[in-house]
Amino acid sequence: MIRNVVFDVGNVLVKLHYQPFVGYLMKSGVDMSDLQSWLRSIDLEGHERGDVPGEILLDRIAGMASRPMDPAELRTHWLSMFERWDEMFALASGLMADHRVYLLSNIGDMHWAHLDALYGLDTLVHGACASFRVGAIKPHVDIYRKAEVMFDLDPAATVFMDDLLPNVTAALECGWHAIHHTDAGVTRSQLRALGVRLPAPFA
Repeated sequence: MIRNVVFDVGNVLVKLHYQPFVGYLMKSGVDMSDLQSWLRSIDLEGHERGDVPGEILLDRIAGMASRPMDPAELRTHWLSMFERWDEMFALASGLMADHRVYLLSNIGDMHWAHLDALYGLDTLVHGACASFRVGAIKPHVDIYRKAEVMFDLDPAATVFMDDLLPNVTAALECGWHAIHHTDAGVTRSQLRALGVRLPAPFA
């Protein structure tokens, strides 16, 4: 029986539109020809573990540009890549009547503060495990175990939704149920198949 429903944030609870940010950096002369190498060069994982504060990360990015970047403009672009996914917000809040609902996200301090100010992430559901706060990121097992301790989760009674397959696989390996989220309707069907009681608008 599923008692705990755990949502990722980026591309699950909010839609992530990073292409405009990439385009802005390219216009500023940042080499974005290999996005994955670039992410490693700025140590995005370190940022999401809480080792690299957001302001330092943005300084690193600005230092890669071939022409000066306005710090306020860079910050605005960094924070403006999210769009509330109303359907998933409604699902998360609606599930709280019959289930314990949590967030588990790879995210840095600046993005979390921005989204919390907009949507109240820290109080939106029953609890939130943000990677920068716990010093661990998906798909490493540590963050799932930390979430289990934080929220007293029984893995066999927990289902997790994430848009990235390695994170889903890691949750399964930890004994959780897991859904590779690509479509809100499909995700609801998979939750229903696991015996999750969906809220009235989706039942």
